[in-house]
Amino acid sequence: MKIALVSPYDFAYPGGVVHHISCLERQFTKLGHEVKVIAPASKAVSVFGDRFIPIGKPRPVPSSGSICRITLSLNLGSTIKRVLARENFDIIHLHEPFMPMLCSAVLRFSNIANVGTFHACEGRPGYDFGKPISSIMLKRRARKLTGKIAVSRAAMEFASKYIHGYYNIIPNGIDLGLFSPKVSPIDGFDDGKLNILFVGRLEKRKGLSYLLKAYQLVKQEIPNSRLIVVGPGTRLRRKYEKQVKRSRLEDVVFVGYVRGSELPRYYKAADVFCAPALGHESFGIVLLEAMAVGTPVVASNIKGYAGVLSHGAEGLLVPPKDVDALAQALISLLKDEALRQQMGSRGIIKARDYNWGNIAKRVLRYYTRVLSEPPWNKKSPPLKATPVLI
Repeated sequence: MKIALVSPYDFAYPGGVVHHISCLERQFTKLGHEVKVIAPASKAVSVFGDRFIPIGKPRPVPSSGSICRITLSLNLGSTIKRVLARENFDIIHLHEPFMPMLCSAVLRFSNIANVGTFHACEGRPGYDFGKPISSIMLKRRARKLTGKIAVSRAAMEFASKYIHGYYNIIPNGIDLGLFSPKVSPIDGFDDGKLNILFVGRLEKRKGLSYLLKAYQLVKQEIPNSRLIVVGPGTRLRRKYEKQVKRSRLEDVVFVGYVRGSELPRYYKAADVFCAPALGHESFGIVLLEAMAVGTPVVASNIKGYAGVLSHGAEGLLVPPKDVDALAQALISLLKDEALRQQMGSRGIIKARDYNWGNIAKRVLRYYTRVLSEPPWNKKSPPLKATPVLI
């Protein structure tokens, strides 16, 4: 099968959708399929060789408490039509298919089977740019989607407010060869202190400011503790560092950006992983990464995280923005080594269900199903318009 994976986001910049597409490409190629990734890129993307087709120059655009790097060019049509004619794909898989401009434009010019994956559960990724014109365009583009995938029930419920019909829920995956309980902890953090780990971009919506406040309470109760902050960000990092300094809070380490190959070792060095996000999370990939190496989790009780973590099993869920509840959950786990080990073991078992190899095969089965249904197979009965899980 010849497959196009289309991203609206800058493929030279790390992000959840970019990582998702990269993992699918790797698995599909391993299974013998011919795959091309189409995306804007701010610099050369050499890892895919000629399997990467850059279209458009990305620009930073504020969106839902974050920055999305998308191309805003209106002159993509001729390039897209030339690429589609040359490549002759069997199926086109668009991620956030209505995010301007690339995905929406590819959908417009595609005359083959189009599958869309919906990742977001809050914000409005392309649904109302430039109303009311966008509402008309949305209806036209939606008719060209042959199939729809959501990465979680939260993502499905959000997307279905704008795009009606059935959705197949196929979650994000994880590389269990990389995120393994057998990895060794990162050097320097295995000195006997109890480590709390945060991993994420330094954005307000990730909730680090609440974790820093909670850690003040943790530090009073457990002096032999440390908070490790991993993730890119410059402007807010300075703000958080000033917050730490004003509070005279010790043992807070800002690591900055960490390569994917090194990240599992940070999870392994942690006694507890904390994800205090305020919202805008349709899935808990960082929760899965921690669980896969055997680290228990304390996370905000938001839809995307609650769909991955069972409270009291692999970790604890607390109300977002509740500093006291967050601190008490961290303290209770840090003081109970047996409970940490028990939750860590359960996390390892649960993470096995999300192996990228299995997730990719589910996506391929859905492609096959889409191609076997009308209008691509005119002998088949129409699909029922009800949500299904596969």
